[in-house]
Amino acid sequence: MAVGGGCGTGAVLRPTSATQAMVNAPVRSEKNNLRGVASVRSRFDLHPNALTRAIMELRDKNRPIIDLAISNPTTAGLPYDAGAVARALSDARSITYEPLPFGLLGAREAAAKEMSRTHPVDVERVFLTASSSEAYSFLFKLLCDPGDDVAIAAPSYPLFEHLAKLENVRVSPYRLAYDGAWHVDLDSLGRAIGKRTRAIVIVHPNNPTGSFVSKTELAKMASFGLPIVSDEVFVDYAFADDVMRAKTAREAEDALVFSLGGLSKSAALPQMKVGWTAVTGPEALVRESLERLELICDTFLSVGTPVQHALPLLLDAGARTRAAILDRTKKNLDAIDRVIGKNSPVTRLRVDGGWYATLRLPSLKSEEEWVLELLREDGVLVHPGAFFDFESEAYVVVSLLTPESELRDGVGKIARRAEIG
Repeated sequence: MAVGGGCGTGAVLRPTSATQAMVNAPVRSEKNNLRGVASVRSRFDLHPNALTRAIMELRDKNRPIIDLAISNPTTAGLPYDAGAVARALSDARSITYEPLPFGLLGAREAAAKEMSRTHPVDVERVFLTASSSEAYSFLFKLLCDPGDDVAIAAPSYPLFEHLAKLENVRVSPYRLAYDGAWHVDLDSLGRAIGKRTRAIVIVHPNNPTGSFVSKTELAKMASFGLPIVSDEVFVDYAFADDVMRAKTAREAEDALVFSLGGLSKSAALPQMKVGWTAVTGPEALVRESLERLELICDTFLSVGTPVQHALPLLLDAGARTRAAILDRTKKNLDAIDRVIGKNSPVTRLRVDGGWYATLRLPSLKSEEEWVLELLREDGVLVHPGAFFDFESEAYVVVSLLTPESELRDGVGKIARRAEIG
């Protein structure tokens, strides 16, 4: 994966929170580093890359930036029921600490109800974590020994390599192919699976391609006989129905499936820090997985009590924000098409759901050159495709969470820059 690298010289932007950490990180000298004592798995390059340095330069000059890479819904001008959120967090029961490994029953029931909107799930098969990232950590602990690998799509969510490396797990990429629509290259998946592969990871819909796994693809994945880890945090944000699409990986009843969701996307409340995972499939495998997961969850202690008690009300309150996000993302997708037009050198790739859209730029210059030029000359910040491990250039990813007027302005600048060449 190309997190912190790619494009030859490392001009890759990390997600918003990690980007800020990079901006603030001091440049380390060899004299004062931990190279001799720190673990290999914690050894990441924290030096600001070319894109981060360019952002810093513009901020130092107080130059405005149109942020088309926004990923934080709480800063995107969306409607929230702040009163309902405050009331949800005022539950007096939060004074009492109940360290249940899988979480409080009421919170798990709320999570199970939320997941059952796509496919029924038994509350006894649901456990809570502080985030989907923590869920990945627990699942990698459950499924993998050091040196094992998991098959992960490319392009896809850019932090998988970090999450895996921190668990001493390798990633084995399989290809998402594009021919006017995205699909899983099943031959590539077969080649990615080796003797030490312990799971197949999917994101449904994928980030950033916005593509869903079809029922046919899911059945083929299940036929490999490996557990399927399915990140379904964006599942509510489909732009249209499709009978060929799997609603959830839990439809693969013969496979051991771990399907993930969370408050950060379901209610656009990433600061509340609660996610949920359902374990489904053959009964014996589910039972053993839950027994082992109970110990793992208990070792790391349970999710914060206030947010667990608040979860049912937060999910109810989040329906308004979720609807607003779906409305905005659809409108922004239409706006992109209107702005770039039919004869533009910029092409929008098909996207079926999620919060992002991918634009293909002319191959007149490298992806890195495009991204830096857009930032320095036009004040437009986008994610380079290499951030998500696109297999070729030049692609940029824009956020459909962006307020509509800013998105139109930013995409217009991208289109004009592409016409200039």
